[in-house]
Amino acid sequence: MRPARNAALIAPFLIAACAFSACAAAQKHPKKTPSRQAAAQPPQAGPAYASRPDAMAFADDLAERRGLSREWVRQAIGQARLLPGVPRLMLPPPRGTAKNWRAYRARFIEPVRIRAGMRFWQNNRDALARAEREYGVPAEIIVGILGVETLYGEQTGTYRVMDTLATLAFDFPAAHPRAAERQAYFRGELEQFLSHCDRTGVEPFTPRGSYAGAMGMPQFMPSSWVQYAVDFDGDSRIDLWNSPADAIGSVASYFKGYGWQPGMPVWYPVRFADDGARVDMQTLLAPDILPTFGVQRFMALGALLDGDADSHAGPLALVELQNGGDAPTYVAGTENFYAITRYNWSSYYAMAVSELGRAVAAARLVAP
Repeated sequence: MRPARNAALIAPFLIAACAFSACAAAQKHPKKTPSRQAAAQPPQAGPAYASRPDAMAFADDLAERRGLSREWVRQAIGQARLLPGVPRLMLPPPRGTAKNWRAYRARFIEPVRIRAGMRFWQNNRDALARAEREYGVPAEIIVGILGVETLYGEQTGTYRVMDTLATLAFDFPAAHPRAAERQAYFRGELEQFLSHCDRTGVEPFTPRGSYAGAMGMPQFMPSSWVQYAVDFDGDSRIDLWNSPADAIGSVASYFKGYGWQPGMPVWYPVRFADDGARVDMQTLLAPDILPTFGVQRFMALGALLDGDADSHAGPLALVELQNGGDAPTYVAGTENFYAITRYNWSSYYAMAVSELGRAVAAARLVAP
């Protein structure tokens, strides 16, 4: 859905309660000039984009294609400010940086997050059960997502979304290996954001989010908000900052849209054939995390499954999780594992979501 991100610590905004709402009655007539107060310069911000010909040309093109007020779009983009630190956060780690699944796991499967997940599940058990019935996505996966993303709404981000999206649309780092593709992606997200603000009357400088422009408890990017966010609490607006039900339903809606298979496990344990010569790691790892191999082919290549896993219907992927200088961890990822990586393009992320959800579910079973 979006790039990896680190949400800044913040208590949920009351001011964001109506931001990016789908159909609040007060939002039927959008402001045609972003307010000067809302556009006050954020700390450590660079120059405004009003002086950038490329940004203003984009604004004119967007207004024409989307049928928006040219003045309003130019004002919004022109008042956005470059955030100098944000492009650096988009760069991948230096080449040679060792990945470590055990260290990554420890950041998320830990007591504070598990206890918070138990409270969240208890307080929202009806909405979680309804989302599972309607969308087929287990409660533990939704709980895992919201726990990893924002610690159940405690860490939704403090960046003005308008600034982050403009920064990444016009100043994405050229050193990134996929710079052109990623810059085009963020220009599309900026377009979705402004188009939605125009439709709903949201002040473009009100919503706050991550350094990549992700918003609310589930950290939805604007395109995902427009396509998958749902009013799950029935109050006629979508509020992903302050409505746990809307966040729950929207995450479930997202996964259904990406092909979630109800009842299918996310992954299976893997062991390798005792005869090392039978293990064709090159073939097994070539598709990366894309499920490619039927069970019989998977096992013929030397990756063995235990128990009921050998009757799995559907393709599998051999997922390698590096552990620094130690031996990697391997699992067999299913189509649902792949679906989680559509939320965040990382096998480590998908495993953390699954493991946190499992840990919270297990803790609930033994809680007094």
